[in-house]
Amino acid sequence: MTNYDLVIIGGGPGGYEAAIEASKVYGMKVALVEARELGGTCLNRGCIPTKTLLHSADLLYELKTHGEHIGLTGYEGTDCDMAALHARKNEVVDQLVAGIGSLMKMNKVTVYHGLGSIVDANHVRVALSDGCTDDLEAKNIMIATGSVPAFPPIPGAESDKVVTSDELLDLDHKVDELIIVGGGVIGCEFASVFSSLGTKVTIVEALPAIIANLDKELGRSLSMIFKKSKGIDIHTGAMVTAFKEDGDRISCCYTEKGKECEVSGDLVLMSIGRRANTAGLIAEDASDEIKGLLMERGCLVVGPNYMTSVAGVYAIGDVIGGIQLAHVATAEGKCAVAFMNGAVPPVDVKTIPSCIYTSPEIASVGITADEAKEQGLDVVTKKYPMSANGKTVLSLQERGFIKVVADKETGRVLGAQMMCARATDMISQFAQAVVSGLTLDDMAHVVFPHPTFSEGIGEAVR
Repeated sequence: MTNYDLVIIGGGPGGYEAAIEASKVYGMKVALVEARELGGTCLNRGCIPTKTLLHSADLLYELKTHGEHIGLTGYEGTDCDMAALHARKNEVVDQLVAGIGSLMKMNKVTVYHGLGSIVDANHVRVALSDGCTDDLEAKNIMIATGSVPAFPPIPGAESDKVVTSDELLDLDHKVDELIIVGGGVIGCEFASVFSSLGTKVTIVEALPAIIANLDKELGRSLSMIFKKSKGIDIHTGAMVTAFKEDGDRISCCYTEKGKECEVSGDLVLMSIGRRANTAGLIAEDASDEIKGLLMERGCLVVGPNYMTSVAGVYAIGDVIGGIQLAHVATAEGKCAVAFMNGAVPPVDVKTIPSCIYTSPEIASVGITADEAKEQGLDVVTKKYPMSANGKTVLSLQERGFIKVVADKETGRVLGAQMMCARATDMISQFAQAVVSGLTLDDMAHVVFPHPTFSEGIGEAVR
């Protein structure tokens, strides 16, 4: 039995970043247990492969839509090679996975490739891929097993034509018509990718709007762009009732405004959210204490220091619910390691930027004007249309805006919502402002280079 200061179960962004932090900053002896590939869902079946496909899709869309306008002729008939796109995606993923493996060696983190199960507060059993097992002893255990796609029991959902994001990312052939159930972040990103590749996309969303958890104006604007520029058919307030397979086609049955409706396509993407991944986490012969780990709605319950109901056992990331984002898991992992060592948490996890990689990109941080009103705060809202931004005009970007919410009396920045090119890169400036207590005047004192998208920030805060 090998002894460690910390055993982490799950090698996604939360797990491997926590492993580096524990070893490099605090000198802990660390083991990282991962049942699949290092990098977890984000790197292998989420953020990175999706954005790799999106990069190619955006280039194709721009050439076909604006090629002649910007002096690039002969591209009207350009098409995509899905097998080549798939190979490129795998190349990017493999390169980054290898990089994480090198980081583990560099930071003296021992990696176990197998399924980790908790036996008691100080022991983890690893079922290795070769059929053997390893028993690890640990002063601390961290659960960072992430999440898996949610799959509701809708009649007909067992069809192999109803897939999750995992299967869709492995698709190496063209799809003429795609039905997406769920108009949240995942659904909208895939809608953007496949519509740009020439696929006819239909979104069926149960809520009254797409990306309904964000600022209402963002949802309205994205819906308009999807319909007008991408030809995406959107049905909101629509509840799916069944799927019906008919030869090479599949139909999605749903009710909308009290009416029974149906749309058919080649594939259905089920993107209604994700659930905590706890499969195999607790060993069959685990202690009563571990079997009694406090859970709520399928997620592990933790305190403010990320400790579960069992002392010495911590949990971070998607498995504890909350905001399911890679950078949140990373921040929580680093904070949990700090708590283990009696140190001050290195990052502020109260202010989390949210990003959606549609075209145009969407990003937000802090509170919206509506949320400020609900909280009884007196705020001022500044808004700048990116149609007046030089870089936006010359690069033929879609309509967009930058909106800033600030305290009316002090001018302190409380939040921002952006819908424009490079929004996901620029939102960090507003996150820094919220965390550091900067005011509109503080941000306005900065000289922004010209011509850049970031000039819009300078205009918005004035």
